[in-house]
Amino acid sequence: MTRFELQKLRDLPIEGVAERLGLYVSHHKCLCPFHDDHHASMSFKKNKFKCWSCGESGDTIKLAEKMLGKDFVETCRWLADEGPSPNLSLYGEAKPNSPLRGGDRGGLFDASRYARFFEHPWLLPEAKKFLFEERRLDERVVRWCRLTSWKDKLGVPWLQIPYYNCEGKLVGIQNRNLIKGALPRFRFPQGSQCGIYNLPVLNLLKPGDELYIAEGCSDCWSLLSAGHKAIAIPSATLITRDVRSKMEEVRGRFSIQFHMWPDCDEPGERLFLQLQKVLPSLVHHQLPPTCKDFSEYYLKAPSGSPFGGVEEC
Repeated sequence: MTRFELQKLRDLPIEGVAERLGLYVSHHKCLCPFHDDHHASMSFKKNKFKCWSCGESGDTIKLAEKMLGKDFVETCRWLADEGPSPNLSLYGEAKPNSPLRGGDRGGLFDASRYARFFEHPWLLPEAKKFLFEERRLDERVVRWCRLTSWKDKLGVPWLQIPYYNCEGKLVGIQNRNLIKGALPRFRFPQGSQCGIYNLPVLNLLKPGDELYIAEGCSDCWSLLSAGHKAIAIPSATLITRDVRSKMEEVRGRFSIQFHMWPDCDEPGERLFLQLQKVLPSLVHHQLPPTCKDFSEYYLKAPSGSPFGGVEEC
């Protein structure tokens, strides 16, 4: 595993990893699992954890390593694959009788609890500014993706991003902090399965169509706004076994062409090479050196070029 891949694991949102490990995180704090804690003495800041009672501290890998009881290499594999451990369900949740469970929030993702929020999406002013002014996204794309927003008890605005499977069933939610530079950047409800994003677009594919693969939701929105059919894989993780198997299924099911604009850095190129092993005909598109990702390229492109109109989703 290269240092770039290790850094991607360290950059995983630590509070999301903590919740997948069964900890109940509230206001960036939780009960410390490493001693008999009754006062939520573990806190999260700058994507690191620290217990102010027993002194345990570290990054995302260190937290998972100590919680799972695995060695460094096995822990990295678990984080990369979101794989199960003896104390975790296949969905990454603490089993009911697991010592990892830190609150009454275990179990599978409860879609019925959240689905109603996306029936009539509502965008805060902060969300509108982010989506339409900063990202210049097409309103039809925002409606298609059913993006909505909310504020937590501290008044922090969040963009709520739903993940649906091919049948249109809600399987996960990614919450994105709309305050620039604030941590945590992302939060995930317990049990969320945030794997491949925008899978319902596969139902619109016709033989010979082009399907673009983005790294993360933001690039996917930009690709859709540029008139392309697109899906996205998680930008914060390596390609998991589940993602590989789903991409192989898509390749076998559809007679389409696959395209990708990798991020303009070594990890982006490495990601393209990983995907190319699954999709040998994957077409590489080179970003200008002044653009770090497709979203930036989309913002810098002159109106009407190099993209055509936005297709109706």
